[in-house]
Amino acid sequence: MRSSMLVLTAIVAAIGGQAFAGEIKAINDKAAFPEGPAFIDGKLHYVEYGGHTIDVWDGKANTVLWKSEGCGPSAVLPLGEGDLVVTCYDNGTIARVSRDGRTVAAYDKDSAGNPLIGPNDITADGKGGVFFTASGPWESGPIVGKVYHMAGDGSIIEVADDLHYANGIALSADGKRLFVNESEAGRVISFAVGDDFGLSDRRLFVRIGVADEKSGIGAYPDGLKLGPDGNLWIGHYSLGRIVVVDKDGKFVKAIDVPSSTAPNLAFAPDGKSIYVMSVDDTANAPYWGKVYEVGLD
Repeated sequence: MRSSMLVLTAIVAAIGGQAFAGEIKAINDKAAFPEGPAFIDGKLHYVEYGGHTIDVWDGKANTVLWKSEGCGPSAVLPLGEGDLVVTCYDNGTIARVSRDGRTVAAYDKDSAGNPLIGPNDITADGKGGVFFTASGPWESGPIVGKVYHMAGDGSIIEVADDLHYANGIALSADGKRLFVNESEAGRVISFAVGDDFGLSDRRLFVRIGVADEKSGIGAYPDGLKLGPDGNLWIGHYSLGRIVVVDKDGKFVKAIDVPSSTAPNLAFAPDGKSIYVMSVDDTANAPYWGKVYEVGLD
């Protein structure tokens, strides 16, 4: 159990695009590359890539729900009202896990028989299935990232390819456009979503370093969430920074946490705080970091 409540100095500022909320707490001060968080059944679920686990924070303590050595999980999300799905980046599978932590199935190929290479982030499709990204290999050279759709029955269909390290993914509130981070290109792109979940009309949405100068030309967008405010919230692996842009890709604000990176986040059900995943040691496995609770004004 890891439930340290390290309370950091509370300040409110908005200087040069920087913003701190009223209070920042480390609810887990030793997490092995925490990633892919979501509130499920009223509790924060997140994965530890370096620990190969799904963890649950119930407001008082962190517990391990599931562990699978070699998985290298990147995100967790429910598949409709049923099992959880976990993207296993390291072993190229989508694990299907019951809500009480039992492995139900594992999928390592799409419906055409092609392997899944680097499954990464997930978003619900609003109709009982999910979209997920597959980044391809970690090296920056190959541009082979993809987006898949997974239905409730476990069938997986490729819906986009040729993405430069496909990573964070989020569906618009009306379900009409899908936003995807291309980490190695430092940008977010979007697609029109068809009735059959096919994607078309690929277009640039925002270049992070252009929208937010502090992010810089080396900005490396990682996680992506649609906020209750209708804005897109973008996590960084290049900085401990969450950048918020509006529906037109214009900079709204940024929230910084006292860590080297802030790859992903989740919104509390009441919308009053966000839970930010961070990594402090990006060079050495298991990549120790923290999970922060950040109050919003």
